[in-house]
Amino acid sequence: MLATTNSTSTSNSTSNPTSARLVFERVGHRSVVRSAFATSPLRLLTPRNHGHAAWAYTSALGAGLVDGDELRLEVRVGAGAAAVLATQGETRVYRSPRGCSSELFGEVAEGGLLAVLPDPTVCFAGASYRQRTEVRLGSGASLVLVDVLAAGRTARGERWAFRRYEGDLILRQEERRILAESILLDPEHGPIAERFGRFDALCTVLLAGEALAGARAAIANELGALPARPRAGRIESANLLGTEALLVRMAATSVEDALRAVRERLRFLPALLGDDPWARRP
Repeated sequence: MLATTNSTSTSNSTSNPTSARLVFERVGHRSVVRSAFATSPLRLLTPRNHGHAAWAYTSALGAGLVDGDELRLEVRVGAGAAAVLATQGETRVYRSPRGCSSELFGEVAEGGLLAVLPDPTVCFAGASYRQRTEVRLGSGASLVLVDVLAAGRTARGERWAFRRYEGDLILRQEERRILAESILLDPEHGPIAERFGRFDALCTVLLAGEALAGARAAIANELGALPARPRAGRIESANLLGTEALLVRMAATSVEDALRAVRERLRFLPALLGDDPWARRP
């Protein structure tokens, strides 16, 4: 996950490996960013908030991910700490014949909480992008993860026009693997726009950990009670992964509608963090 800020700079390098690391710890009744390290052009912003959780935002100089970019972010949340990881804006992926990639590896210690809440990923026409997210939870640790893939620059006629998108999501509870799945969108398997039909956003929400058992049950019940409507503007489904996690899939006709639905499903989160992660920007 990467947010990009407007800039006149460009990149012509064949490969730009970029690494970053964040460590969150609990100090007294609050969580703090113990260390934050990133190599250019990736930046880490750590603003204050009114809650007990510590927040960090990823950002980058330059206009977006360009051909050959390789990003890797490692996040560790200490025992009893709570952390929010978000982006300062959309992750924009430009035309990339050789491809570019982003990796997030998270480790949450006993009793910790990690909320991964990036802005949508927008792959432009001709983009080739691989995203990998892997999180390991310790005993009693919890995870809230959101991932939204947008159709592209639809206002410019670029609707599901990227060359390839691959997304891997892996969740482990200590040494046990709870979830391992891959999404591959490639025109070689059929025109992507036709396969998505009227939908312009694909969203994943993952909740895991004992502390979120009540929230998972409530969401599963809500989605299970939704009536089936023909030509609905949004379709949602919930899959319980044993007693440890819940995976929600959503397809929406607009990114805005998808984001509204995500915030509605996660309406418990501001109280859990002590502040609203969607109301503030650094």
